[in-house]
Amino acid sequence: MFKYLFVILIASLGPLAGLQAEEDPRVVAESKKANDFFERVYNEKVDRFPERQTYLGIKKDYGEWNDAAEEIELRELAITKENMEWLNSSIDYDLLDLQTKISYRLAIQNAEDAIRNFKYRHYNYPVNQMFGRHTDVASFLINMHLVTEVNDAEAYVSRLKGIERVFDQLIENLKLRESIGVLPPKFVYPRAIESCENIIAGAPFQDTGEDSALWGDFRKKLKALEIDEPQHVMLQQEASKALVEVIKPAYERLISFLKEQETRATTEDGVWKFKDGEEFYSESLRMTTTTELSSEEIHQIGLKEVARIHNEMRGIMKKVGFEGDLQAFFQFMRTDPQFYYPNTDEGKQQYLDRAVAVIDDMRERLDALFLTKPEAELTVKRVEAFREKSAGTAFYQRPAPDGSRPGIYYANLYNTANMPKYKLEALAYHEGIPGHHMQLALAQQLEGIPKFRKLGGYTAYIEGWGLYCELLPKEMGLYQDPYSDFGRLSMELWRACRLVVDTGIHAKKWTREQGIAYYRENTPDTERDCTRMVERHIVMASQATAYKVGMLKILELREKAKEKLGEGFDIREFHDVILRGGPLPLTVLEQMVDEYLEDKAKG
Repeated sequence: MFKYLFVILIASLGPLAGLQAEEDPRVVAESKKANDFFERVYNEKVDRFPERQTYLGIKKDYGEWNDAAEEIELRELAITKENMEWLNSSIDYDLLDLQTKISYRLAIQNAEDAIRNFKYRHYNYPVNQMFGRHTDVASFLINMHLVTEVNDAEAYVSRLKGIERVFDQLIENLKLRESIGVLPPKFVYPRAIESCENIIAGAPFQDTGEDSALWGDFRKKLKALEIDEPQHVMLQQEASKALVEVIKPAYERLISFLKEQETRATTEDGVWKFKDGEEFYSESLRMTTTTELSSEEIHQIGLKEVARIHNEMRGIMKKVGFEGDLQAFFQFMRTDPQFYYPNTDEGKQQYLDRAVAVIDDMRERLDALFLTKPEAELTVKRVEAFREKSAGTAFYQRPAPDGSRPGIYYANLYNTANMPKYKLEALAYHEGIPGHHMQLALAQQLEGIPKFRKLGGYTAYIEGWGLYCELLPKEMGLYQDPYSDFGRLSMELWRACRLVVDTGIHAKKWTREQGIAYYRENTPDTERDCTRMVERHIVMASQATAYKVGMLKILELREKAKEKLGEGFDIREFHDVILRGGPLPLTVLEQMVDEYLEDKAKG
């Protein structure tokens, strides 16, 4: 149904109608009516979820957590159906301007997707080795909950006290999933349990001489406030009491439950093990890639891309004078000390400093690539100690729309052996500039499109752009060190292998060990990285296919633009078209580029 809806969208937009149609009072009025509705619906949903408010820099329900009860999901489904019915019955689609037509179709499509996939709402793992409610609550308080006045500190304490209900609901949701056969594989449990234990390690839980992550964070934030000593002491006492009497028992209950559930877990890894697992995976691929590509088509694209990148790597081997085959070169890149910073605080700081320098250099070059740039600042940070052992290699966190929080590129420096120097540049370009920060921070400041588009996301678009931005500096003459260029290729190879392994595990019933072996034989990455990536595939079915599918589509659209425009092609204009509509399905992104090319052809 997805592709047919967007065929309707593309056909109904037709040729550009020009300014006269857009200035028609009926078009202006109907478009305003629709956009007012989109704004109201978005704001009402934010109003129902306190954590979303905090992400957006809103301090309305600052001391509360989201309610994760089953009846809340049923409520949201009913609201979605009601909103879709209103759009269908109350908006004259033919009287909308072009951007509002796109917003309308996206809103309808999002609703239809949510309704159709409601039956799969429990087909996920709320606790896993990478992320989950058990670590999210701590990282949320540390990174999202700002404390700029006494009320904020009191809200922090209130959230500490509210963890009991959060974890009770989490355990109930884990039991519910188990009752329908959705149980994480065995390998997940020791990692998740360790993460829980890390959060309740240190003061005030234990007399170890070191503060726990939450206690240290609260004390640091409280210290920055200008308040009198009695109030300072009282707030510290309340927080300490909540940590000891609420947080610790909540985590201990969760740990006990996970240990008990672990005894019933199996080593079956793919979602094929779920009821209707094959249909669920097909739907997951469709949602992730925003295409109609089948699992077999994605698998074959991956194999083809792996072969191509291997050949380019052999070219780099010749350039640096390496004697031996590709596997020997991989081993050299894994083990030679020249490619790694010392695994010390000084070495980790060197990594961060170099990442900042790479981003700063690219920032100075942006005028050659972009007409529009984000206003929000970008910072580079280490992943916090309590979650760095289990967290991903690197990731980006959007800035708050109100400017109260910058965009953040997180680098996981738990062990510098996992963060080679030769990958540093490509990683910084992907997560920072010109990658996710250019894209997501810019989307938040766009005018003329509703919030659900600016602040939403389609994984293939978002991660496709990030991977495209690893290649872009190469075309600008960067990656002067051939080893850094190898690092760029190794990261693209990693994403190509993902197409093969994700479909292998979830559609072809590969085992965890088969997936690890494929990465080990085809990439220069460590055994640890190969293992962690396969385990990521297992708990996030389809997600990792987005990167390469999205990148290939952006490159395809760029080649189309170059071919049609010839010397009139302007990379800055092309990037504006890609970025200024906010996150979009790849189908709609292609339509936007086609409209741009038609406009250019008409002069």
